[in-house]
Amino acid sequence: METYPNRKKGGRSDFRASQTVLKRILVVMLICGILFFVPLIVQLYKVQIVNHGKYEAMAIDQQTLEYSLTASRGTIYDRNKKILAYSASAEKIFLSPLEIAEHDQDIDLIATKLSEILGADYDSIVSKAKKTYSQYEVVANKVDQSVADEVRRFISDYDIYGIHMEETSKRYYPYSSLAAQVIGFVGTDNYGLSGIEAAYDDTLNGTDGLIVTAKDGHGREMLFRYEQYFDAEDGNSLVLTLDSAIQFYLEKNLASAVEDFDVLNGAFGLVMDVNTGEVLGMASLKSFDPNKPNEIGDQKVRDFLNELKEVGNEEYPSLLVQAQYNQWRNRVVNDTYEPGSTFKSITMAIALEENIVSLSDGYFCSGSTGSMYIGGRDEPITCWKKAGHGQQTLAQTLANSCNPAFATYALRIGGEKFYDYLEAFGFFDETDIDLPGESGSIFWPDTKSFVSSEIGQASLAVGSFGQTFKITPIQLATAYCSIVNGGYLLKPYLIKQVLDSDGNVIQDNTPTVVRQVISEQTSKTMREMLELVVSGGSGKNAQLSGYRIGGKTGTSEKIDQATDDLMVSFYGIAPIDNPQIVVAIILDTPSKATGLYISGGIMAAPVASSLFADILPYLGLDPSYTETELATKDIVVPDLIGKSLDDARAALDNKFSVRIVGNGEFVTAQTPNALSEIPAGSTVIVYLGEQKDTRTVEMPNLVGWTAARVKAELTYLGLYMHKTGNINTDLPTVVACRQSVAAGKEVEVGTVIEVQFSDTNVGDR
Repeated sequence: METYPNRKKGGRSDFRASQTVLKRILVVMLICGILFFVPLIVQLYKVQIVNHGKYEAMAIDQQTLEYSLTASRGTIYDRNKKILAYSASAEKIFLSPLEIAEHDQDIDLIATKLSEILGADYDSIVSKAKKTYSQYEVVANKVDQSVADEVRRFISDYDIYGIHMEETSKRYYPYSSLAAQVIGFVGTDNYGLSGIEAAYDDTLNGTDGLIVTAKDGHGREMLFRYEQYFDAEDGNSLVLTLDSAIQFYLEKNLASAVEDFDVLNGAFGLVMDVNTGEVLGMASLKSFDPNKPNEIGDQKVRDFLNELKEVGNEEYPSLLVQAQYNQWRNRVVNDTYEPGSTFKSITMAIALEENIVSLSDGYFCSGSTGSMYIGGRDEPITCWKKAGHGQQTLAQTLANSCNPAFATYALRIGGEKFYDYLEAFGFFDETDIDLPGESGSIFWPDTKSFVSSEIGQASLAVGSFGQTFKITPIQLATAYCSIVNGGYLLKPYLIKQVLDSDGNVIQDNTPTVVRQVISEQTSKTMREMLELVVSGGSGKNAQLSGYRIGGKTGTSEKIDQATDDLMVSFYGIAPIDNPQIVVAIILDTPSKATGLYISGGIMAAPVASSLFADILPYLGLDPSYTETELATKDIVVPDLIGKSLDDARAALDNKFSVRIVGNGEFVTAQTPNALSEIPAGSTVIVYLGEQKDTRTVEMPNLVGWTAARVKAELTYLGLYMHKTGNINTDLPTVVACRQSVAAGKEVEVGTVIEVQFSDTNVGDR
């Protein structure tokens, strides 16, 4: 009988043991599985969720090519629709290093030719061409069409692969440096970096378009059916309030002033419409060309920097950056200065409005002997005229620019009331003109309690004539507008209209009245007083025959600088009996080497006179001469060419002497030329068949000479004088201050030399 082992004994426990082992194995396997799959799951989560956008972009990049369609930046026009800035098609040159490598192109040849054509750096091109993982390496931006065509010829002639061109745009400024600080400029990316270009960057910039095409595994474009096209949207255009002709006249006269008076730190100024707040012209010299904004525009500064560069001066880089910054700066808006005596007009307007003074009031000025002491101030207040002005009417204190008189008026007004008017005239706020970087004023502590304190009273006294605080020219010009336009403070502005890409007007700006500061009557009185300043006071060198001019001169110290440098200025209004424009002329540090007394009346006022002579006829404002002006007015020479001698004599109408050269029947030439303006009684030379005298003579330096001496010298040289400026040329103190032809220059006989005269017996400190 077969026997079997006893399975009962210990069987269940063995089975349980095997189950336990199995469970352990399963647990271990599960743990191992989890440990194995968790990183995969985490990585999958990162790929699909966390970095989805990144890998999607990489996939798209591997499968597509994108070409940008540059939107055209809007055009900037002056008020007469003359183009001041525009964008034109240009091209971007870029490399596809991947394509260069695939076609085994000669990198040295590519770098050599492109560096020659584009003026680019050879090593930089080589470095970019070797980035074989890339398909887009920019070599040159904003390349003109003619240069791009040279690149195309190179590609064609040498059968080059891997050089591509992409349409872009380039900004052009057709008038070069005209209104450079106002218009500003753009960077290489076509975004505005200064001026209107920066302030209205969002308006001018459009939205770039895009061409998306598929590419194969080798990075090559596939068929056009895979192409998507997204149109570019061009930017809007701007019409400025600026008038390019007025801007030119302003810059021309400022440049002449810098030359005539050897102005060390440049000149700046503006022209505004007194009734609207529109800025017609705004300039800062020294200037630059926005087509080449990084190049230094001023020749003297450029030469100085080049010398530093040649010797390896370590300060060259920082000085270059500073020079660039200075020439980009719009000093009319971005800089503050002490206005000096030009601020007396504000003080007078306040005193009149508050009935602190009346036209019947008088003031006796004893000059330096009658010093005025104010608590809180160590030095006395004295008049610039040491001998004093003696007894003056109220209007004469402004015309004579008498400091003690205005300190007295301010103390009568009182600190709190004076403070209120400063605020009303806008001196504590920015004007909010549509330009970037407008500076605020720098004033006394902004509490009324300060101006009531002892030191505050001292500040008030000297503040009455424009010291101990700093304001911007645009603030003061805006205040002057309100003084003469009936009392209305206007917001100055530069943007007249915004146009869409089709030329339709989508925004039309109109004048903004901020508040009325003074009454119509006070404004009328101020116009009369400001005219007296020019007709017989410190501003007499701003006179212009045929026009009634008003204004105020100023000469200010740079208190915050340890120098005795001065700034001279003139704020003028024309015509003062029907105000249309305000002009501001500021000259920063005229040289003492000129030998002239440094003052706004002697230096800035004549510049304003010349500017008015250019602008007023341009604006269609006809002259109206007084009897005195008519008696001294130069006469226009008629056109005599082709006339018989008798007809020529009749045309001259006994206003000129006549000298006849030749024996022909008809006039073949004349000296001076037709339409020249010369004094009555001058000799006109009539040529009857003879050749005109074309000899040249050397121009003398006429500055400082009386009108009689100038006329005699020019007549001796065979030249003619056309006088402008101060009409009282019979006075010994009225002398030549500027001449149209520089001393030492050769000039043809018969030329008419414009000579401006000014009275040296003026002051305004």
